[in-house]
Amino acid sequence: MATTAEIRNGLCIEFNDQLFQIVSFQHVKPGKGPAFVRTKLKNLKTGKVIDNTFSVGTKINTVRIERRPYQYLYKDEVGFNFMNSETFEQVSIGAELVDNADLMKEGMTLEIMYHADTETPLTVEFPPFIEVEITYTESGDRGNTASSTALKQATVETGAIIMVPLFINQGDIIRVDTRDKSYYERVKK
Repeated sequence: MATTAEIRNGLCIEFNDQLFQIVSFQHVKPGKGPAFVRTKLKNLKTGKVIDNTFSVGTKINTVRIERRPYQYLYKDEVGFNFMNSETFEQVSIGAELVDNADLMKEGMTLEIMYHADTETPLTVEFPPFIEVEITYTESGDRGNTASSTALKQATVETGAIIMVPLFINQGDIIRVDTRDKSYYERVKK
């Protein structure tokens, strides 16, 4: 059992009989009235993000979560198959627990979050940035843009479609931010 004073980003809590991870929080001390903590909570089962406000001093149930490194192997009719990088144990995880599944490529190392008490997988977490090759994109025409931030669609080797700047060509390797599936930078060869 903890209090709102111990809230931090990434902390997992039990709230309304479900597991949530704190995405962000802000301690607010208004001029009039009691202080409170405004939070954004991500449901670990559904992935939905909700806003919630806790009064200062409120007791919260923290949950022990373990992050374990796994290597992505392949996808079949059951779900996605991973191998533990330390024990070589294989596990199959349903598609509902994997956000941005279209960014996974075979052999990629990911972290699977487990509820430590029940040993159930909660979610699959990507590294913040991954490198992928552009397999298809239209050629970008210079001069047909109204602003300097013109983007075009590009298909990457995993099948995902990413919006990229006009100067990116087929065969280029780019770094993608997995948190919002956005172009980050072109990787120099």
